[in-house]
Order: sequence, then structure tokens, then C-alpha cells
Amino acid sequence: MLCFQDRLLFLTFLVVVNCSGGHQGGPDGSRRSHKIQRGQCTYTFILPEEGGSCRESEPSSRMLLDDTNSLQRDTPGPEMDFPSQKIQHLESIMENYTQWLQKIESSIRDSMKMEMAHLQQSAVHNHTAAMLEMGTNLLSQAAEQTRKLTDVETQVLNQTSRLEIQLLENSLSSNKLEKQVLVQSGEIHKLHDKNSFLEQKMVEMETRHREELETLKQEKKSLQALVGKQMGFIRLLEAQLGQATGNSTVLQRQQQETMDMVHNLLHICSKEDAVHPNRSKAEDHEQKFGDCADLYRAGFHTNGVYTVQMTSQDPRKVFCDMETAGGGWTLIQRRTDGSVDFHKTWKEYKTGFGNAFAEHWLGNDYVHQLTSRRQYSLRVELTDWDGHRAFSLYDRFQIGSEKQNYRLFLKSHSGTAGRRSSLVLHGADFSTKDVDNDNCMCKCALMLTGGWWFDACGPSNLNGIHFPHGEHVGKLNGIKWHYFKGPSYSLQSTVMMIRPLDF
Repeated sequence: MLCFQDRLLFLTFLVVVNCSGGHQGGPDGSRRSHKIQRGQCTYTFILPEEGGSCRESEPSSRMLLDDTNSLQRDTPGPEMDFPSQKIQHLESIMENYTQWLQKIESSIRDSMKMEMAHLQQSAVHNHTAAMLEMGTNLLSQAAEQTRKLTDVETQVLNQTSRLEIQLLENSLSSNKLEKQVLVQSGEIHKLHDKNSFLEQKMVEMETRHREELETLKQEKKSLQALVGKQMGFIRLLEAQLGQATGNSTVLQRQQQETMDMVHNLLHICSKEDAVHPNRSKAEDHEQKFGDCADLYRAGFHTNGVYTVQMTSQDPRKVFCDMETAGGGWTLIQRRTDGSVDFHKTWKEYKTGFGNAFAEHWLGNDYVHQLTSRRQYSLRVELTDWDGHRAFSLYDRFQIGSEKQNYRLFLKSHSGTAGRRSSLVLHGADFSTKDVDNDNCMCKCALMLTGGWWFDACGPSNLNGIHFPHGEHVGKLNGIKWHYFKGPSYSLQSTVMMIRPLDF
């Protein structure tokens, strides 16, 4: 058995633990030690020094030796020397120490396992807490980032929606613009075709104008030659007039003879009146009619020239058409052969000119007097160079006084000379070459010739120049009625006649 001091030394042996992997010696480096390696930690057990208080009591040593010998059968007998016994004693002690060390090692191992498990649990718990905290932080950050990403995504979606709406609007605008471009392209093509047509017409008109200009030049030369001849005749007449003036006695004698002849004729006429009293009564009765309608009602149904009493002091010869459309028409204008020049002055158109049997203008004053008494209708008869006839009828016709510039008033157009009226329905003043009352700066009466209700040169002029057959086409200053034969066709003949509306 071990002594008390040895047990105490054993129980209080020094354990040095080195977990750094290095060598750990004793306090002075001279004592023996035992090392055990467990993982990264090294356990060093410092053994007690040899010799101690046990040497003081031999009986005890011997008892211990006896005990030791009893434990170890192979130990030599007592006759062995003391060093050998001491070595054996030490070996037994070492064996006991070794057993104790093994027990301590197992207990340390068990405690270390518990501590390691506890440490592992603590480490795992701490690591788990840290991980949870980190996870919580990461989740918070992820939630924040998710919220931010959601906001960004919402903004992106809103912006995308706006862009889609804008793209849709742009697409619709583009479609509208494309349609407008197509429509405008069609209009441009139409305008191009129209321009081409107009250019062709302009070329044709220029060609016609050149031909007309050549014709006018030729006519001018002819007129100049005619004027030269007339000047020669005028000179001849002046010479004859000078000779006649020089021989006044001959003229006086001729005048006397003429007066005698007139007296004789008057005497003969008075005798004939006495023989035929009914004839003078008929003539007196004829002069009392106001227009051709009155004559027709009185039984005169033959076309011809009659005397009508428009005013109390001014009987006038007029041509009456008693056959056309029921008769009773009073002619106020006639064009047939160009024998009368209608490029007259204001005064001539006022009083009238020409011959009632042929071409003539009745006179604006007389027409005003007629149409002021009661309501009249107007019929315009037109004939082209192919013999085609047409007419325009107006239910209401009147012209104003001279102070009103003989303004024209018309109403209710009908007839076969065009669907539209070639006369201005809303009123136009009369113009001549010396009095310009039209609504154009170009003076239509001078440019188109004749006196007429031109307005702004208008679509008609029945008092223009009478061009002969073959020269009647392309004449802007001819006898025209636009809605019958166009603006540059000069008609062969025209008649303007009026009749009471209640006839």
C-alpha cells in the first residue's frame, strides 16, 4: 500500500494542459511527467520525486514491500538486494500510477465529453442565435429590398403602362396620319390629273387664241383697207358736197320741186282717205294698243310690225310675234345677220336703234315704261349655226329707270338653253362702251363689246359682235349664251321678247 504522503502526492499531482500543441515542462524541468494527446490538447501529468518521508519508517516500507510482493508474484525474494527491491517497488508504484492515470484519463475524457458537448451545444446555440440574428437581419434587409424592388417594379409597371398607352396613341395617330397621307395623295393625284387636263386646255386655248389673233389681224387689215376705201368715198362725197354747195340755185330749185311733190302727195292721200274712211279708223284703233298682247287679244294673229302706244305722246313701231308659245310677244331685241353694229353708246341704247323688221334694240327707256306698268315675262330664243334652237324663259322681268342704270330684275328661270340661267338673277346694272356700271375692273363693255347687263363680265352677251359662219368658234366677244353653247361660241341669231305675265 502507498503511504499517506504518496497518496496525497498522487491525488495532488500537477496537471499541465497545453492546448496550443507545444511542449509544456514542469516548474523546474527536472521532474518526470506523463503526456496524453487528445485532439489539439495535450495533458501533462508531473510525477512525484523519488525518496520521501516513507524512508523514515522501515516497517512501513517493508509492509509496503510485502504488500507489493504479495501483489506481484514474480517479484524476487527478500534475499534480493535493496536496489532491486526499490526498483520493483517503484515499478509497482508506476503500475499503480498508470492505472490511476488511466482512470483519471477516462474520467477526464468523460468530463471533457460533457464539456465538449456543453460547449458544442453552447456554440451551436450561440451560432444558431447568431445565425438567427443574421437571418433576421437578412430577412429584414431582404424585406426592405423586396419592398424597394416592389416599389421599383410598380414604378416600372406604371412607366411601362404609360409607354404602352403612349405607343398605342402614337400608333393610332400614325394610322390616322397614314390615312390622311393616303387621302392627300389621292387628292394630289386628282389635282395632278386636273392640272394636266387644264394644261391641255390652256394649250388648246392658246392655240385658239393664236388662231383668233391671226384672224383678227387679217380682219384688221381688211377693215383698214375698207376704211381706206371709205375715206376715199368720203373725200369724193365732200367734193360732191362742195360742188352742190356752190350751186345753191340748183338746190333751191330742186327743193321747191320737192315741196311741190310733197303737196301733191298730201292732196292725193287726202283723196284716198275720203274714198277709204275705214282704213284710217283701223290705223287710229291700232295706235291705241299698249303692246302686242293687246293686239293679239284684239284679233291680230299675224307676225309683223305694229304701232303701239307706250305713252300718251309717243307711239312706236314694234315687231310682234303672234305664233311662238301662244303669241302676244313684243320683241325688244333681234340679231340675225350682223347688219347692225351693236357696239353703241349709252344714249343709243336708251332710245333704241335698228329696224323693227330686221336687227334692232327697242330702247331701254321704252322697255322700262312697258315693264313698269304691269308684270312681264321674258323669253330668249337662241339659234346656233347648226340650226338647233333653244330658249330660256323667265316668269318675272323688269328693268329699272335710267337713274337705276336700267338694273335688271329676273325670277324663275326655265327652258332648254341650259339648266342654269346665263343672265344674272339677282340684279345687274346696264353698261355700254362709254358708261361702265359693271363689277369688274376690266370694263366688260369695251372688252366684250356691246351694251349688256355684264355684272362681272358674266356668262352671256347677246349684243356682242356677230361673227359669220366658220369664224364663230373661240370668240369671247361674240353673241354668247354660256349654258347653251359655252363661253366662246358666237350664235347665229337671237330674239328677246316680252309678254304680260297674265296673258
